[in-house]
Amino acid sequence: MTFLLRGWVWRQLGHKGRLKAEELSRVVCLQRWTTPSITCGLPNTPPTAFLHLSPVLTKKRRGRDEKHAVHMNPKPQEKNKKPVVGIWKNMTVQELANAMGRDLDMVFEMFLYVDDSDPYHHPNASISNLRVIQDTVKRGGLRFQIQNPPDTVQKAEKKEETKDAFKRPLPREEELTRRPPVVTIMGHVDHGKTTLLDALRSSSIVDTEFGGITQHIGAFSVALESGERVTFLDTPGHAAFGAMRARGAMITDIVVLVVAADDGVMEQTRESITYAHEAKVPIVVAINKIDKPEADLERTRRTLLNAGLQLEEDGGEIQAVGISALHGTNLSQLVEAIVTQAELLIVRADPHGLVEASVVESKVDSGRGKVATCVVERGTLTRGAVLVAGTAWGKVRNMFDDGGRPVQSAPPSMPVQIIGWRDLPSAGDQVLEVESEQRAKEVVTWRQDQENQVKLVETEAAIKEKLEEHLKVYKAQLQEKRRLGIRRKRRSKGPRQKQFSDESLGPRVSIVLKGDVDGSVEAILNVLDTYHSPECHLDLLSYGVGAVTPSDVIMAESFKGSIYTFNTTVPKDVYHLAKVKDVPIREHNVIYHLVDRLKQEISDNLPVREVEEVIGEANVIEEFLITEGKKKIPVAGCRCTKGVLKRHTHYKLVRELEIIHQGKLSSMRHVKAEVNSIPRGGECGLKLEDEEVRFQPGDTLVCYQINEVKQLTEWDPGF
Repeated sequence: MTFLLRGWVWRQLGHKGRLKAEELSRVVCLQRWTTPSITCGLPNTPPTAFLHLSPVLTKKRRGRDEKHAVHMNPKPQEKNKKPVVGIWKNMTVQELANAMGRDLDMVFEMFLYVDDSDPYHHPNASISNLRVIQDTVKRGGLRFQIQNPPDTVQKAEKKEETKDAFKRPLPREEELTRRPPVVTIMGHVDHGKTTLLDALRSSSIVDTEFGGITQHIGAFSVALESGERVTFLDTPGHAAFGAMRARGAMITDIVVLVVAADDGVMEQTRESITYAHEAKVPIVVAINKIDKPEADLERTRRTLLNAGLQLEEDGGEIQAVGISALHGTNLSQLVEAIVTQAELLIVRADPHGLVEASVVESKVDSGRGKVATCVVERGTLTRGAVLVAGTAWGKVRNMFDDGGRPVQSAPPSMPVQIIGWRDLPSAGDQVLEVESEQRAKEVVTWRQDQENQVKLVETEAAIKEKLEEHLKVYKAQLQEKRRLGIRRKRRSKGPRQKQFSDESLGPRVSIVLKGDVDGSVEAILNVLDTYHSPECHLDLLSYGVGAVTPSDVIMAESFKGSIYTFNTTVPKDVYHLAKVKDVPIREHNVIYHLVDRLKQEISDNLPVREVEEVIGEANVIEEFLITEGKKKIPVAGCRCTKGVLKRHTHYKLVRELEIIHQGKLSSMRHVKAEVNSIPRGGECGLKLEDEEVRFQPGDTLVCYQINEVKQLTEWDPGF
């Protein structure tokens, strides 16, 4: 039987159960069909079972040791690949040599063995035949890869850079025509700037200003008695509106510096002089309020000289005119000085081509939408023009002059209000006209991408800084863990820290800010940037231009904050929603009133401060030990030297200017009676609640009480 044969064979295979084919052949030798078969021992049995002993059918199995053996034969090493050279069509011989890392002489020598290479015998020769370049690289023992030439990448980068819109080149002399000068009125607050503008244009703007001060920058076109037109920019004089004054100085031709004769040069006056010098514009000084009894022209001129302005009276080039804007005194002389200065400057502009302008102010009007007041600098603005300002763009739907009358076109130096903006531009942005809406969208998208890249770099820097701080702590902990060893477990000190912790657990004031124009919101934000007190955190949830919206109320409610408005309206439905949500809306028309109210809210959120008030003092004359039960308790025999000693207050035990103990009394006696107070000069016995405290003659007991005092914020916005 077959299974008997298999058993007999495996018994002959040794202790490992395996034999090579040649060893097994010595045990049993069988030949195919001619050799008698190994049968089960029965006579006349057909050869149904036989054993074939060829090496193919007796393949040795791998043992346990052989299975785990590591083959140490190294793999055949791959041939070193040839370096790859980047090539392109029309590359020069010099560029080919640089790419291959060879000398020019060697490249020219290779050309001797390359077909069609005869025309390229100069280093700057452009190789138009790509086959010549490929064969030369092969001759040099290198491989090639076709790629774009470097100038294509540079052109792509240059094309990426030119997606922005820029000003046109300077016009030719024959393209320039005269234009009205742009004059900015600057100076300290309450020196009469707006009153002067009212006198020049026969208006009453000052009556519409809240608090009697200018809080916006205004642009007005004024027709003088001589028939000429002048564009005036009225800037605020308050300390909070420095950015407005800086913008006014940058887009002007002449600065009229208003100085009160009774005050002289003040802080904002010096700031205005600095802005004018930085903008490199001439200054005309108007010494106002000369009709007041306390006016002193000589002192005012001296203060101007000390501020760096040398007037014509002192041998300088700056004109100064003494005026009274309220009574109209010497206004004609001031106008003459302005016109003379404008003639000396020869102000001209190109009225043709694409428009260039500057945003003076911007706001959101409930009836007209987003409105921007602009002064045209070049070109003539018409309806339908597509404009780009910062990251905002729009198509001019309509334009209005400073009186609210619609205009069809705006030549250079004319201030106009433009409606049709998709987004609200910021005050101070440069306005450029582009060819189409598609081009405007392209410019705005490119500028937004640039801003996002800047933010991304700042974010990466912040992340890197946080990572360095984390690695510093982690490495210190790892070093400490290694020092302790593996078997010794490092115990955490204190409770486990939270993964996300609120760093500001103290008082917090959250506000939503809404203003009437972009410049006012910018001024308030600059004031808020001066707050750095750690006692109370000030969170600006959101800010914007326009009326208060329901989303502002929901935002303030989520953070338990309040809404601050400046010269803007609150719709009735929003006011009702805020009342239901219990969100306070604080309306203001004067900037320093808004800041004072915010300071009050911050102070209200500060915790009360405990202040010690000394009531009286007593000198220890002698210590007495009295017996209560089995204990000896010290009692101080004292005499009151200052104020009054009261029993139910706090006491300090002072010895040689050092506080030994603080606590309360358990007993106050005069003679043998328990009393509640001891007047000055009276003697008494005082026993402290802490019976372990001992007294010495000469000690001082200070009687004081703790008062809770409301804290006031130390925030100083600078005005």
